[in-house]
Amino acid sequence: MGKLDGFLIYGRELPAYRDPKERIHDSNEIYLEFPEAKTRQQAARCMDCGVPFCHNGCPLGNMIPDFNDAVYEGEWELAASILYSTNNFPEFTGRICPAPCEASCVLSINKPAVTIEHIEKSIAEKSFELGLVKPNPPKKRTGKKVAVVGSGPAGLAAAAQLNQAGHLVTVYEKDDKAGGLLRYGIPDFKLEKWVIERRVEILEKEGIRFEYNVEIGKEVTLKKLHRKYDAVLLCIGSSKPRELTIPGNHLKGIEFAMDYLTLQNRKVAGETIDDADDIDARDKHVLVIGGGDTGSDCVGTANRQFAKSVTQLQYRNMPSTERSPNNPWPEWPATFSSSSSHEEGCERSWGWLNKEFIADENGFVKGLKVVELEWKNSLEYTEKPNSEKILPCDLALIAIGYMRPVHDAFQANFDFELDNRGNFKVTDWQTSVPGIFAAGDCYRGQSLVVWSISDGREAARAMDIYLMGESELPSKSISKLKLV
Repeated sequence: MGKLDGFLIYGRELPAYRDPKERIHDSNEIYLEFPEAKTRQQAARCMDCGVPFCHNGCPLGNMIPDFNDAVYEGEWELAASILYSTNNFPEFTGRICPAPCEASCVLSINKPAVTIEHIEKSIAEKSFELGLVKPNPPKKRTGKKVAVVGSGPAGLAAAAQLNQAGHLVTVYEKDDKAGGLLRYGIPDFKLEKWVIERRVEILEKEGIRFEYNVEIGKEVTLKKLHRKYDAVLLCIGSSKPRELTIPGNHLKGIEFAMDYLTLQNRKVAGETIDDADDIDARDKHVLVIGGGDTGSDCVGTANRQFAKSVTQLQYRNMPSTERSPNNPWPEWPATFSSSSSHEEGCERSWGWLNKEFIADENGFVKGLKVVELEWKNSLEYTEKPNSEKILPCDLALIAIGYMRPVHDAFQANFDFELDNRGNFKVTDWQTSVPGIFAAGDCYRGQSLVVWSISDGREAARAMDIYLMGESELPSKSISKLKLV
């Protein structure tokens, strides 16, 4: 695919970042413009590799070599048709996906991978620019009514597919706007919220109804939804945060990362936050505990709030820059990586065990006692003698993951079968309660946006079969091209 020898002629190139000193003064996207000719050149690097491992690396099964070839040829409408046949929201994944497809790109065996994520974003934006993405209501309705609980990527994808199948879809969202963690978890500098608004407006014009400020279990019970609708899909995420269970974790100034990020996103959106509820890093020594994407987002946000210092603490040793023998291609590389947020200013400290938060005289955190670790292997460690120290800390942001969905109110209505992590157990996407389905993080556990979109699409097909006995909705194993 692409130019026959493009991978030999062209190197990997991506849009440049705006200057860190400039971009920390706003919450806009961090990338500079990238010429269309260069994007087509990047698509030309896609090899005629015979077996495209990128298909398997992508949870959606995107037909990557096909849309790369179309981009190289300048056939944007064809590229859009291919991409939208498997991905409802490439404008999201093209901005915030960690691109497991690139990790499994055949070219990445010994060269930098094809810039698949950037090409995907380019196709999405070109599609809007050319007017290819527009409301496409179903030609006929089935009369079946479906409720989707949660408007994150899984809920939105499922709603879009179920609506295209002709069902009457209502999405219930506990917040005041759609998007879930896309809106209130991911910072604007990674995903500006007009991108979500643009898509939701299309979904509304296609006939999907959104009910905001409705928390199932409070304003409406799940039992009532179950009676009112022919099928219900739970896409409530996995939002119960994992606690750092060490002495002093109750002190003021110790916050969960998602609470912090949500408040910042609301402020960027122009909402007024009460001083008593606000979490602000200005002029503070900030410790971000946890090394994943959420931790990185906290670093970028603290920099934009002009923290005095930002330190990110991680439990494991610093990874190697090269793959280890037991982490071969095409697996996801467990290698060192950094984000744009780290570039803006952050000390990254590896191999530390958190021991105790230290309080000041007013009950606020003022420090964190840590000890350095010596790892024997990937599972065993000892504490390094005489390595204990106290790090200054005025604000600690806990970013060590999530335990399970917040489904207590649902369990009060129905005795759902759960797995050993507290997630909904499903069979063909249906929970143990007939007619109630689950998709996304609430069944899978904390995962990627691209997996949530995939789950939403697959669950929609299963629900369509449940409602109608058969389905024409595509799945990863039944790919069907259509124009956007």
